[in-house]
Amino acid sequence: MNLSLSSIFMLTLPPLFWAGNAVVGRLLVGVVPPVALNAMRWTLALLILLPLGWRAFKDIGAIGQRLVYLSILGLLGMGSYNALLYGALQTSTPINVTLIAASTPIFMLFIGATVYGVKTRWTDWLGASLSLVGVATVLARGDWLTLLKVRMVPGDLLMLVAVVVWAGYTWLLARPPASMRGADRPSWNWAEFLVVQVLLGCAWAWLSAGVEHQVAPMSITWSPTVFWAVAYVAIGPSVLAYWCWGQGVATVGPAVASFFANLTPVFAAMLSAALLGESPAAHHMVAFGFIVMGIAVSSSQVNRG
Repeated sequence: MNLSLSSIFMLTLPPLFWAGNAVVGRLLVGVVPPVALNAMRWTLALLILLPLGWRAFKDIGAIGQRLVYLSILGLLGMGSYNALLYGALQTSTPINVTLIAASTPIFMLFIGATVYGVKTRWTDWLGASLSLVGVATVLARGDWLTLLKVRMVPGDLLMLVAVVVWAGYTWLLARPPASMRGADRPSWNWAEFLVVQVLLGCAWAWLSAGVEHQVAPMSITWSPTVFWAVAYVAIGPSVLAYWCWGQGVATVGPAVASFFANLTPVFAAMLSAALLGESPAAHHMVAFGFIVMGIAVSSSQVNRG
């Protein structure tokens, strides 16, 4: 498939936004509580999306009939994933969390096989094995004896949970219930479908933020930097990245798009070096190589008949 300049642009912007999201999350450590940051991010994103997707609320009955499914999407995609990511950044680095996030196809493969009965090929498992080696390299920080001692930064483990959550969210989108397929699906466009998810996700996010405040109370240190940081994660990684990614995937397909998703740790490494002074180490490059090889092997026969 020949990639046009417009599709390359559409698919390159989301990884850049997502890398920036990780760097901003790291910058706000100790300034904004991670779960509260997630709640503020999606609340602002909701306000931005409402003018585009408000028509979804003209038929409340359609939402009510699908409330369980939509609530689960909101919980996983908006209420949990980024809260876990921001929590991971309290002790891990943007490079680490984005490299671990690049292993998402492994968990998607596992969930597809075990939950949905999707048939897999030997190349899928070979690709998964290579990508797991990449994740292990990140967790070991280049020292394989570290794995034997099971010494991991808590943030790395949180990010692994976040990856599983995102894989589950993605499968729910790919395999919706009957009420969200074919003629039974409401005629929502991308903004209308997303705004419903975000509204329900905000409910989960603020509920979690309330628990966070009770368990680990922390005041937000407001400043112009914090304001613009929250605005960035709401506009860039949330609204613009979702729109660009949807347009790009619709044009080139998910298999090709997955290669662009793995640009995220590359951009994270560059932004971390520029803004945080956290330059990538040799083991980050090795890990990225294994993860890319894994995705490439898994996707090598995706167009088989």
